[in-house]
Amino acid sequence: MVPELADPAVPSDSRSDSPPDVAAHLRGAADLARAAAVETADGDAGQVGEAVAIRAEDVPDAATHYFAAAKPGYRGWYWAVTVAGPEFDVNVSEVVLLPGPESVVAPTWVPWSERLRAEDLGPGDLLPVEDGDERLVPAHAALDPEDDDEGEAVEPGPGVREVGDELGMGRPRVMSREGRLDAAVRWSDGDFGPGADMARAASAHCGTCGFYLPVSGSLRAAFGVCGNGNVPADGHVVHAEYGCGGHSEMQVDSGSIIAVADLVYDDGVEMEPETTGSGG
Repeated sequence: MVPELADPAVPSDSRSDSPPDVAAHLRGAADLARAAAVETADGDAGQVGEAVAIRAEDVPDAATHYFAAAKPGYRGWYWAVTVAGPEFDVNVSEVVLLPGPESVVAPTWVPWSERLRAEDLGPGDLLPVEDGDERLVPAHAALDPEDDDEGEAVEPGPGVREVGDELGMGRPRVMSREGRLDAAVRWSDGDFGPGADMARAASAHCGTCGFYLPVSGSLRAAFGVCGNGNVPADGHVVHAEYGCGGHSEMQVDSGSIIAVADLVYDDGVEMEPETTGSGG
């Protein structure tokens, strides 16, 4: 049975039932193709298994023969030998190994910048920023557009930009709107967001806490930094609707929680004060 090959470059046509568009002189070059595969396998004929398929290529007078690979470490792979040329002058064009559906292949490459997690960065490590990082824009471009009377966005005027420069916006780049929104979503979904278990169990939110230090800029309305050194959130960015048991307005009643009644004798005997010096 001819195996089902996952790679689109490897056909599932059997050699005994070759497609009609493969020329006879190319089909007859099986021995030439096998010999090329054996040569590529360091001359070890045992690494080249049975023929499993043949397919015509897109160019004239070219076809690829496929053989099962018995090469150690390449289980489920196939030798693909492309032969080309007119009748009586067929030559080997290429010999490669191709993976099949059961082969072990390396995982899809993921750039390091996408694999890196925040907790992977340690003391002394460097994390360079790509030039095209969409989270960063020139500082003057970070000023959000204002709305005109008709509700359409308009760019801030030169005076606004000058004020921004005077307030310290002289950095080469700052976070773009997209970058800030991305950070807001990440912080909201994190351990110090409104959906955290601690927040759901809290009786009051950080937005009303005296230890809450709001951040500046467009995220001020929703985020701040916790300044309470007695709680786990200390020094972390917290959502205004996050909360914990360390709220500044949390008051604890230090008095007794059980009312104590006045001492009362209930045995029915009236007690009289003892007198001293009485005679018998």
